[in-house]
Order: sequence, then C-alpha cells, then structure tokens
Amino acid sequence: MMSNHSSATEFCLLGFPGSQELHHILFAVFFLFYSVTIMGNTVIIVIICVDKHLHSPMYFFLGHLSAVEMLITSIVVPVMLWGLLLHGMQTISLAACVAQLFMYLALGTTEFALLGVMAVDRYVAVCNPLRYNTIMNSQTCISVVIGSWVFGFLSEIWPVYATFQFTFCKSNVLDHFFCDRGQLLKLSCDDTVFTEFVLFLMAVFIIIGSLVPTIVSYTYIISTILKIPTASGRRKAFSTCASHFTFVVIGYGSCLFLYVKPKQTQAAEYNKIVSLLIFVLTPFLNPFIFTLRNDKVQQALRDGVKNCCQLLKD
Repeated sequence: MMSNHSSATEFCLLGFPGSQELHHILFAVFFLFYSVTIMGNTVIIVIICVDKHLHSPMYFFLGHLSAVEMLITSIVVPVMLWGLLLHGMQTISLAACVAQLFMYLALGTTEFALLGVMAVDRYVAVCNPLRYNTIMNSQTCISVVIGSWVFGFLSEIWPVYATFQFTFCKSNVLDHFFCDRGQLLKLSCDDTVFTEFVLFLMAVFIIIGSLVPTIVSYTYIISTILKIPTASGRRKAFSTCASHFTFVVIGYGSCLFLYVKPKQTQAAEYNKIVSLLIFVLTPFLNPFIFTLRNDKVQQALRDGVKNCCQLLKD
C-alpha cells in the first residue's frame, strides 16, 4: 500500500496467475501467435505494395488495417511476453504506462475508423459499381486514410490526459498484463465516476459511431446482393465483402464487451480474457481472414512465391 498523499511513479503488472511452467507454456503459445501475426500482416502489406493487381482502394485500406494490427499487438504483446519470463512481478514506469495506454487507444480508434471506411468502400463497389472509380479515386482514399489516423490519435489525447490526472495512491499493482485504463482507475483515491461516464460516452461515440456506417452499408449491400438473379453473381458479390464482414464481427464484438460499459473497472479476469481477444487473437486471424477468402490475394501470393523460386534458381 502507498501513502495517501503520494502517487505511483511506476506500476507492477501482475500478469497471469499460475506456476512458472504454465507461464512458459503461455509464452510459447503467445509468441507463436505474435510471430504469425507479424509475418502474416507483413506479407499482406508487401504483396499489396508490389502486386499491381492489388492497387485498388479495397487493398489500399487493407494495407493500412494490417499496419494498425501489427502496431496494436506490438504495443502490448512483447510486454506481456517479457512478463511471462520473469520470476517476480513486472514493473513499468509511469511514462511507459502513459505511452502504452495512449498508443493502443489511438491505434484502436484508427482501426475502427478504417473499418467504417472499408464498409463504405464495399457499399460503393457493390451498390454503385459504375461510379466506383470516380467516387473512390486516389485523392479520396488518401484523404480518408489520413483522416482516420489523425482522428485516432487526436481523439485519445484527452482521455489519456484525464486518466493520469488522478492520484494513484491505493496501490501501484495493476492486475493485468499491460496498462489497462480500468485497472488504473481502480488504484485512484479520487472520485472517478464522472470521468468514467465521460470516457464511456466517448467510447460509445467512437465505436458505435463507426459501427453505424458499417451497419447501414451492409444493409444496402445485402439488399443489392439479394436482387442479383444468378446464384454465381450473388456469390461473387458477397465474396468481396465476406472478409471485411467477418473481421468487423470479431473486432467490434470484443471491443463492445470491453469498452462500451458505464463502469470501466470491471473484473480483472474478464478484462484479461477480452484483452487477449483484442491484442492476440484478432490480429492473428487478420491475415487468414483476408487471404483464405480472397482469390486476388491468393493469386498474388502464388505469383510472389513463384517469382522467389525463380530468383533462387537463377
């Protein structure tokens, strides 16, 4: 316990319970997931940059989404992996905690903005194909991507600032594997109710605000696809949206459970499980979701492997 008049200058992360042997098993599993995440998303970014057949708005947005996924998981997972190797509690400085909280919140907000943009892109492609190239021109695509990144980072400045205006004098032990805002607020000696409510409203605005265009877009998309007379035509139209829709369900579902709650300080065990979905599972699934159901990406991968083999033979 800490003095009532002092605030923590560093925090101890409890991480995962269990024996050292269990920690080593978790380390191996999470390291595998993290390695596949980095390699898979890197491959997606590289083939989108290299293959001219993927130089379209859909893949331009996908490249940025893959970059965001890599950054989000790299903000949290390496710290978690290091904690699993330590025998005692892991410590993190106040400055590092502020940076980690800001980065993952900013990147998460950027991801939601990009998912909303990708939904609108699919709406234009399916419902207004003749004007697709005119509407989704290069200038529009670059502008909305820059806007998504800027909005993501600017929108999280005040929430992080407000979080660290409190005095953390109850303890400096965080029952988590990273600097989670809900667990930080538990350590405050101040009244956090009003700030938690404001943070809840901001989470609703960001998550629901980007979810609304996604829902509206897919309502029109489904309606348009059902009007296509042939089964092959319906299947082809839906295949262009299936990957994005799957990712939306997984990404929004886990974040709605974690952040859109009036009370930010929910149970630590629940918090850890949902956080694993966000920082480990979702980024891990991203390359598979966008490659296994996408013929163009699969063809680009085959061409890339074929070109590499030819270079090695030469």
